[in-house]
Amino acid sequence: MQVADAIVVGGGPAGSSCAWKLREAGLDVLVLDRATFPRPKLCAGWVTPEAMKDLELDPNDYPLSIMTFEKLHLHWKLFTAKPRSRQHSIRRFEFDDFLLQRAGATVMQHKVREVRRDGGDYVLDGEFRCKYLVGAGGTACPVYRELFHDHNPHNSALQTATYEQEFAYDWKDPACHLWFFDDGLPGYAWYVPKENGYINVGLGGMAEQLKAQGGSLRDYWSKFVDKLRKRGLVSYDQYNPTGYSYFLRGEANVVSDRNAYIIGDSLGLATRDMCEGIGPAIKSGLLAAHAIATGEEYSLAGIDKFSGGGLPSKLLERKFAGAQ
Repeated sequence: MQVADAIVVGGGPAGSSCAWKLREAGLDVLVLDRATFPRPKLCAGWVTPEAMKDLELDPNDYPLSIMTFEKLHLHWKLFTAKPRSRQHSIRRFEFDDFLLQRAGATVMQHKVREVRRDGGDYVLDGEFRCKYLVGAGGTACPVYRELFHDHNPHNSALQTATYEQEFAYDWKDPACHLWFFDDGLPGYAWYVPKENGYINVGLGGMAEQLKAQGGSLRDYWSKFVDKLRKRGLVSYDQYNPTGYSYFLRGEANVVSDRNAYIIGDSLGLATRDMCEGIGPAIKSGLLAAHAIATGEEYSLAGIDKFSGGGLPSKLLERKFAGAQ
């Protein structure tokens, strides 16, 4: 049986950030992930300056693909706004692997199926043992399923679904575009160019609202790519989009229990206005690592529920999350 001080289940930004700080604190850390890195990861791939700061990472020093937008191009019906809002775009295929390697932890490809307590330790699949266990495996995280689901059942009203594709493309417009509520979509669509000739385009919407409308994201996809073509943004004939889902920030009653911790999308921390998950995931991983290293309480109080501020954020929250 392999033994470590701490095991992190999931090697995405939440898990790698947690492992990084645990290693800095002197713990022996093992990261288990069902995939082998680098691996494809569906995500629009924009990262806030706050997230980069939390990672202690200067965008100018990041050695892989990164672009910086000084403005966002926001579209709603016939109205377009271009607020100043610095954002970075990365490729998750590269970014996640970079963070995981930087963490300095032992990484193994393994799909965790069983989690059980054994005295003061945790045993995973009868093969791995640890004192501290961190669930960072996303929406289907086995640590969440086995230890935290009953305390924090996901609220289906806060589930968002996406449909997107990232591919090599010689884009011409270097701006990041977002289209809100087109054709009744309970969400928004995006065009996010990446450095070195890649682009991510996609749609996101609140799953229950889509279901209540009797539609799906697939119904909006053809209209969206037609819009991209007509605007001269993307003319592409090999679309093969894929979907995934995750949860916006809701009420979390229990985030740690007897040396087990839950972070990132495993818990559901995406912002309630822009459905942005990378920043909150990173912050939660750092906070959990600090709690383990110091014995202090792990709390979500230091993680923002919103990407923006003011009335626009409140209006978007009302549209996406309602009273939840």
